[in-house]
Amino acid sequence: MVPIRVFEDERGRFMETFRREWFPWVNWDKIQSNRSDSKPGVLRGLHYHLYQVDYWYVPRGVIRAGMVDLRPSSPTYKAVQVIEIGEANNTGVFIPVGVAHGFVALTDATLMYMVNNYYDGGQDERGVAWDDPDIALPWGVTQPLLSPRDQQNRRLRDIPPEELPR
Repeated sequence: MVPIRVFEDERGRFMETFRREWFPWVNWDKIQSNRSDSKPGVLRGLHYHLYQVDYWYVPRGVIRAGMVDLRPSSPTYKAVQVIEIGEANNTGVFIPVGVAHGFVALTDATLMYMVNNYYDGGQDERGVAWDDPDIALPWGVTQPLLSPRDQQNRRLRDIPPEELPR
């Protein structure tokens, strides 16, 4: 996570939300920036990538971000983390390759995110069920609004090993 410094005066606020040098180990040659707007109760995820990192920043509203490490070689394999980010917690969140991630909007919220690969039509878009009991992310919601794609996400135990991070 990256704490975002805010410079504020009577005119308003200024802040740097991303700097390449914060993540020098990532190849940022192909950078793409995206925006997602969500209503309260919308849950997006869990998604994971085999070839792409994400960097999230919430300029408006509040989300509860959930992550689980799916990298078998990682010392934090299957560890989960939940963090609220947005107006009350002005933080940028770096999500490595192989870490499943998603969020539930607690308010009307805007998520700005950068990735280090261009969208490829779904070749690197993978998913895990948001409510997988083996992962047990504490979302704090029971009936979120999901996309048709996210409704089809399988439990981790049902995903073939060749479709998971190595």
